[in-house]
Amino acid sequence: MQLDGFDGRTAFVTGGARGIGRTIAETLRDLGARVAVGDLSAPDIPGCMGFELDVTDEASVASAVGGIEAAAGPVDILVINAGIFVIEPFEETSLRSWQRTLDVNLTGGFLVSRAVLPGMRERGYGRIVSIGSSAGVTGGTKSVAAYAASKAGLMTLTKSIANEYASHGITANALAPTLIDTDMIADMRQLQDRIPVGRFGRPGEVADLVAYLASAHAGFITGAVVDINGGYLVR
Repeated sequence: MQLDGFDGRTAFVTGGARGIGRTIAETLRDLGARVAVGDLSAPDIPGCMGFELDVTDEASVASAVGGIEAAAGPVDILVINAGIFVIEPFEETSLRSWQRTLDVNLTGGFLVSRAVLPGMRERGYGRIVSIGSSAGVTGGTKSVAAYAASKAGLMTLTKSIANEYASHGITANALAPTLIDTDMIADMRQLQDRIPVGRFGRPGEVADLVAYLASAHAGFITGAVVDINGGYLVR
C-alpha cells in the first residue's frame, strides 16, 4: 500500500541528524513531504532542510519553527524524536543530570508541540508522533530512572494533546520502541537474546510505523502508545 497524505505537507523531525530520526526524515521525504530536520548542529540530509535546534531552549525552538515556516510553510507533521539516554545508578543521579534528561526528552517535546499546534489548529489538520520508549511503560532496566520517567512523561503528554486537539483534525500518538539497532545500544548486544523475534529492531521499521501514523490513513488513531519491540514485553 502506498501511503497517502504527504504531498504538499511540511514535516518537522527533531533530533534527526542520525539514527532513528534521520531514517524517519528520509522516509517522510521519500513519501513526498517537505522535510525539515532539527538538531544541535543543522543536519545535512539530501532533500531535507536542516535547522539548528536546541529543544530545551524556547528561543531556539521559535527560531527553528519560524525558519521552517518561511522556507516550507506551516508544520503539518511533527515527529518528536530528540532525546538523550543516560545510564547511571539512581543514588548517583545528580539533580543536574536528572533535570537535563527531563529537559531534553520531555520539556523539549512540550516546547516544539506548543510552537506548532496553534497553526495546526487553525488549519484543521495535524499529525504528531512522539518517540517514547518501553522504559516509559516498564520503568526500564536498572539505572535508567531519569530516562524512563522522561519517556513516560512524553507519552502521557502526547495523550493529553490527543485529547485536547482531536476535534481540530489533529492526531497525536506515541511509539514505545525497545532495543532498536542504533549507536545508543551499541554496548547492549547481550540483550538481543531476550527478544522473541531473535534480533534488534531496525530504524526503518520505526520509521515506517511513524509514516503510517503521520499519513492520511491514520485519522482515526489518536492517543495511542504503540509498542514496537519484537515481543520483548510479551508475558
